[in-house]
Amino acid sequence: MSQGKENNYAGVYDNQLGYGKRPALILIDFVEAYFIKDNALYADPQNALDSALRLRDIAHEKDIPVIITNVVYDPKGITGGVFYKKAKPLVNFLEGSTTSGWPEGLNIVEADIVVSKQYPSAFFGTSLSSTLTALGIDTVILTGLTTSGCVRASCIDASSYGFRPIIVEDACGDRHEDPHRANLFDMNAKYGDVVTESNAAEYLKNLNV
Repeated sequence: MSQGKENNYAGVYDNQLGYGKRPALILIDFVEAYFIKDNALYADPQNALDSALRLRDIAHEKDIPVIITNVVYDPKGITGGVFYKKAKPLVNFLEGSTTSGWPEGLNIVEADIVVSKQYPSAFFGTSLSSTLTALGIDTVILTGLTTSGCVRASCIDASSYGFRPIIVEDACGDRHEDPHRANLFDMNAKYGDVVTESNAAEYLKNLNV
């Protein structure tokens, strides 16, 4: 990279959105396939899940909506369209496969809203935007897998639908550190705010709902 292009983000993409008044916490695709070491999708995501679950505990205490997404395809993958044809590891998410289930430690409770999707964004082809709008949500706190894939896609769509995306870096994971860091940088520059778990936790704990 030439010297002239090393800092061309400086002073251009350095604005912060900040939190809104009514948040929802979204856990994106914490499913078994990412936790199995010999699986093509393995992302060593336990620390990210632990972080997301700590935030979920606070959200439950404060009666803040929690949305948990997974990916589910029909037995032939037809509902995945071109995405399924391109990304071969998506076979892990065929309906009924054990790799599409919830990992140990992620117990779905009655208060959680589960959204099943077929494409990267939690918004595309789902009722998520309508649900959030009906709840009066203005801020989505994003956690999940993977940073460069479904988290990024959900962040961009959240911004496009008019929600403030807050991405919790401790609670996101990827299969390689480089795309993880690069996409956190880019999301923070253009679409939302990247924050630490402690920052998000403090916001949630101090929220009057």
